[in-house]
Amino acid sequence: MGFHTFDADRAAKLEDPERYAWVSREELIDAVDPAPDGTVADLGSGTGFYTDDVAPHAGTVYGVDVQAAMHDRYREKGLPENVELVESDVADLPFDAGALDAAFSTMTFHEFADDDAVAELARVLRTGGRLATFDWTADGDGVAGPPLDERYDLTDATEMLEDAGFEVVHGTTRTETFAVVALAP
Repeated sequence: MGFHTFDADRAAKLEDPERYAWVSREELIDAVDPAPDGTVADLGSGTGFYTDDVAPHAGTVYGVDVQAAMHDRYREKGLPENVELVESDVADLPFDAGALDAAFSTMTFHEFADDDAVAELARVLRTGGRLATFDWTADGDGVAGPPLDERYDLTDATEMLEDAGFEVVHGTTRTETFAVVALAP
């Protein structure tokens, strides 16, 4: 699997409302199901496009990204008061065990997913904590998103999560994307 990160020089594209065609605000909030006092992490938060949608529904939201340039763009745009930015790889998160009530990724799973990253998510999510993942599917036609050979399909993503002890409670493939909701062990 080829791993890459989204080019920070193209960060303005991450603010395009047409992204809601792939994952709507309502679908994301429903999948994450944040509690008003809950702690949530956006994995690969970029410029905060989806982070901003979840923030009004949670106590604290961590915008996790490996690129400082993405955080700089997010700060320029303006952060909600309850959002804290964390520069980190998903495989080495700076959170205590069980510190998160939920985590989500929107079109970034293919950028970080491996056994170490998924095990790290199982560590930092509380037992029963939700992980909502929306990403480009390897079953798509490649019209949008990364090359097909850099994507997972629903089966591969589900197996990776289950191998780390997650209980997958929802999974579906759509035209060009898949969605998975899983509960932490």
